[in-house]
Order: sequence, then structure tokens, then C-alpha cells
Amino acid sequence: RCVEVFYIYFRAGRVEEPYVSITKKRQMPKDGYSEEIEKEVGQAEGKLCTHRSAFSRASVIQAFLGSAPQLTLQLYICVLQQEITAARSIFMVLSLLSIVYGALRCNILAIKIKYDDYDISVKPAAYLCIFMWRSFEIATRVTVLVLFSSVLQIWILPVVLVNFFGFFFYPWILFWQSKSPFPENIEKALSRVGTTIVLCLLTFLYAGINMFCWSAVQVKLSDPDLINKSQNWYRLTVYYMLRFIENAFLLLMWYIYKTDVYLYVCAPLLVLQLLISYCMAVLFMLVFYQFCHPCKKLFSSSISEGLLSCFKFLCFICKPPTSTILTDKAEVKCPENTDEARSSSKTIDSQKGLSHQSVSSNA
Repeated sequence: RCVEVFYIYFRAGRVEEPYVSITKKRQMPKDGYSEEIEKEVGQAEGKLCTHRSAFSRASVIQAFLGSAPQLTLQLYICVLQQEITAARSIFMVLSLLSIVYGALRCNILAIKIKYDDYDISVKPAAYLCIFMWRSFEIATRVTVLVLFSSVLQIWILPVVLVNFFGFFFYPWILFWQSKSPFPENIEKALSRVGTTIVLCLLTFLYAGINMFCWSAVQVKLSDPDLINKSQNWYRLTVYYMLRFIENAFLLLMWYIYKTDVYLYVCAPLLVLQLLISYCMAVLFMLVFYQFCHPCKKLFSSSISEGLLSCFKFLCFICKPPTSTILTDKAEVKCPENTDEARSSSKTIDSQKGLSHQSVSSNA
């Protein structure tokens, strides 16, 4: 692909192309209106766009199936050996930048796939927010996994397997619940078995991404494009809440069972720094979706409104049912016929007084 890209690039414009294709893109709505723009795309430019899209997908695969395990392993070795060499630190920084770049490309791909009909231009502020968001999130996640695995080597395996297989089977569970027909239009040359293998590889990559950070591209096997194009704030909120609870639990286990390797480490300060770093990642994510997203005008609801509705839903779940409240109020409050109750109590008291007088007279 690289050789073909350079060959097409340096030969572009020298030979007249036999035909061009016309693409239609809509602009971002301004004052409620959006214009449609027609653009001629030559054969060379179309091939370059195809290769660029393939490079973006390859960077995502390389980041989460290559650099992420490599960074985790190198950091684990540094913790056990209590030594960070210059060469190893350089490779760890390069691996982290590779993962962050892959996550950034994943975000941009998700935006372009969801809003394919629009002419999208991503501003530098958006790239900066995504970079900071992914850097804090991935660095915190890798550090938490390494700290936990350094003191509880056996228990890291069920943690990783539960996370991986949970995200691997989640798209399949949604697909079986939807009762949609098996997707046949992925590739005409593929058989049913080949299509199943491709879908399994896609969900494998999806699980690998979600192990370390939020996957901006949500897999939906029942959709013809295999991508969920709707913006689901509820799923995003649940993911980050559960991930924060999981990271806090793993750090607590590390703090309880830490060994002499961490004798010269201030454990409470390290735990606090990691939790604050994850909160910083969430903060940059909120800033991106609220202010820097290139298609924020197309959102049916903003991120603040979506989070507010999610919190209201969670508060509604945590609130006790109304029946118990009514029964409590009924116990505290007197019944409606309070006058009858008072008159009945008065008659009882008068009867008690009369009986007392009769007893005294008899005496």
C-alpha cells in the first residue's frame, strides 16, 4: 500500500484521468440550514482516500493488539526489577504514543462513519482534547493493571478474561436479542463461515480496545454497516462509572496486598493520583463532546443533558418505592375520620371514669 500510495501521488496530475466521480456532502447546519456541496473526485484521489482509510484502521489494530500489551508487559518488568533503563523508557513512551494515536484515529473514524453525509473538519482544539483524554485514560488503566498484577499474579487472569469476553460477547448478545438475519453483505466472495470469522475478528478488536479505553466505534452486528451510528450517552456513562469502580477496587486490592517492592512508594498518594488522572480523562472527554466535537450541532441532546438524564434515572432507581413511602406516611398520619377516633377515645375515658366512681362508692 505504501509503494502504491507514493506511486499514485507522484503521478497525479501528469496523465488526464478517463473519468471522475461526483460526491455530495452536506455542510454543518448554520442558522438551521445546511447546503449540499458537489465535489469531483478523481480516480487517483479516490484511491488515496481508500489507502488512507486502510492506514487509519491498521493503526488502530496495531495500537491495541500490539502496543497496548507491549506497554503493559514492559511496565510490569520495570516494576518487578525496580529499574527503568533508558532504552526501555523510550520504547514505553513510543508504545503509549502509539496507543493514544490509535485511540485518536478511532475517534476520528467513528465521527466520519456516523456522519458520512456531512463535510467534517476537525479543529486543533478537538485533537488536543482527544489526545489529553486518551492519554490520561490509557496511562491510568495500564498502571492500575500492572500494579494489581504485581501483587496478585493469579487474580489478574480472571479480571482480564471477564473484561475481554464480556466485551467480546456483548455485540453477539445484542445481535441474538434483535433476532436479525445473519449479515451476508460484508463481502460477496466470503462464505458463511468466512463471514463469521470476519465478525469474530471484528468483535475481538472491539474487546481489545475496550480493555484499555472506551471504544468510540460501537459494533452493531444487526446493522448493514456493522456500526452503531446513534449517540448513546447512557452506555457511555455506564462504561465510565463501572470502569472507575473497577479501577478503584483494583487499587484497593493492591494497597492491601502490596509487597516490599513498594516500600519507598507513598501508596495513598499514588492511589489518589491515579484516581484523579482518570477523572481528568473524563473531564477532557466532557469538554470534547460539549464544546469541541465537529458535529455537536447534529446532536439530539448535548452531553450535559444526556448525563443529567442518566443521573436522574440512577436516582430514580436508588429511590425507595412510593408504596413504602405512603405506608410510612399512613403510619405517622392519623386516619381521615380523626373526629370519630377522638370521640371514641373520649367515650372510653368516660367509661373508665364511671367504673372508677362505682368501685369507690362500693368501697
